[in-house]
Amino acid sequence: MSLAPELQRLARAALALPPLALAAAALVALPALAIALNVLAQLLVPRNKSLPPVVFHYIPWFGSAAYYGMDPYKFMFECREKYGDVFTFILLGRKMTVALGPKGNNLSLGGKTSHVSAEEAYTHLTTPVFGKGVVYDCPNDMLMQQKKFIKHGLTTEALSNYAHLMTAETAHFFEHDLQLTPSSPGPKKVEVLKIMQELIILTAARTLQGKEIRESLNARFAVLMEHLDKGFTPINFMFPNLPLPSYRRRDAAQKEMSDFYLGIMKRRREENVDHEDDMIAALQGCEYRDGTPLTDRDIAHMMIAILMAGQHTSSATSSWTLLHLAERQDIYEELYREQKAKFGNPDGTFREMTYEDTKNLPVMDSCIRETLRLHAPIHSIYRKVLQDIPVPASLAAPSETSSYVIPKGHFIVAAPGVSQMDPRIWDRASTWDPHRWADEKGMASLAKAQYDTGGAADKVDYGFGAISKGTESPYQPFGAGRHRCVGEQFAYLQLSMIIGYIVRHYHIKKEFTELQTNYQTMIVLPLAGNVSITRRTESA
Repeated sequence: MSLAPELQRLARAALALPPLALAAAALVALPALAIALNVLAQLLVPRNKSLPPVVFHYIPWFGSAAYYGMDPYKFMFECREKYGDVFTFILLGRKMTVALGPKGNNLSLGGKTSHVSAEEAYTHLTTPVFGKGVVYDCPNDMLMQQKKFIKHGLTTEALSNYAHLMTAETAHFFEHDLQLTPSSPGPKKVEVLKIMQELIILTAARTLQGKEIRESLNARFAVLMEHLDKGFTPINFMFPNLPLPSYRRRDAAQKEMSDFYLGIMKRRREENVDHEDDMIAALQGCEYRDGTPLTDRDIAHMMIAILMAGQHTSSATSSWTLLHLAERQDIYEELYREQKAKFGNPDGTFREMTYEDTKNLPVMDSCIRETLRLHAPIHSIYRKVLQDIPVPASLAAPSETSSYVIPKGHFIVAAPGVSQMDPRIWDRASTWDPHRWADEKGMASLAKAQYDTGGAADKVDYGFGAISKGTESPYQPFGAGRHRCVGEQFAYLQLSMIIGYIVRHYHIKKEFTELQTNYQTMIVLPLAGNVSITRRTESA
């Protein structure tokens, strides 16, 4: 039977429909057709075998955005089982090629600047928040020099001075803000992430940022931080220029915060009085190799970057650590015994910790390292591919005689957190177990040594001092390669001083059933983790 008359009849019937009905039918039919064509293309069109396999998806352009966004680690582990260590997924029109495992991390994080670019991957996110001319809004060579300038404010002498200030800020916060004192011991129920976000800002402001910044932490400053924070989200990463109120508030907050720092520098010059050796003082007078000086505006933008970057990661790590300790009271008391043994006085009080002391606290160190292993602050690290990248056969290949190529224009994705939770590498990979770091022959110690020291050939100076490259270690808590964080020592000091103070003076008890993770922000955060805090008695 011929189908032509029947098709003609259907066409005439369709044309007879009212315009609104036709429009409604088109709204349904066109997306359905696009989905059908997308599925057929993936199933029937021969694939270029030199390209990594593409994760199957129904909706064109949107791709795997929903699954990846809800739980990126689950997504990547499941894709690895199906496609191998190298695969591409579609993320709102972008082609994201994931390279997993230590060798995959090295392909991205150890890549040459002529092949991969962090600047082109991130500048649209960071520049509206930090400001122009710094971090990813400048050539990579300038960023490396900026990191060297920042290291001038992170000397051993500076860190030694910061330790006392951090203790004082933490004590004031618990006794005055939370009102947990010997006369009012609690218990008091708190949301861990909320109090850690406040405390990290307070301690960073009093040390790195300087006395004037700490004295200016008022309601207005909190509003500015909130507006900047809300401009640093996955939506801002994917859609950098939406005409939304949150974007306008972000831009206004950046300008006001930048002017705030400019005002501090102007007053220091006009008053010509001694001030603390904070980060502003360390940056003033710095020059690039070509003799170009850092301007006050550059310094203001770098100070915003330091404030924002450190606040997010340290808030996450301190929160995750305390939540795990609330679950593991045995390790919490082990930390307390370490404090008593090293700093306890005969009358039940403690002497103050110093920066040097924090280098010899094996239990504390293990707790922080294990938290960073299990909860990498950033789940995915992106680079824009500037020219085709051959994939080493030892990482992934379509056959024994051919290889994959990641094309120019893709984004390459490193996921150190996958390596850090990989059951192929780690025993009890999903379990928070600080004791693994005490095993000198275990994977944790081997991974730490590879990250911290590497071999002689693994030392590289990218422009801010020789460091271990660390890009092939299965443990990369502070990034690797040229973008390794220069604030590593400061972060360990800050975490050790805060957690040490809490352990000395308070009991904590968990007020949650199980730990949950929020992947809806750029930093991996705990979701609704509450604890009860009770002050210890002096004889405890």
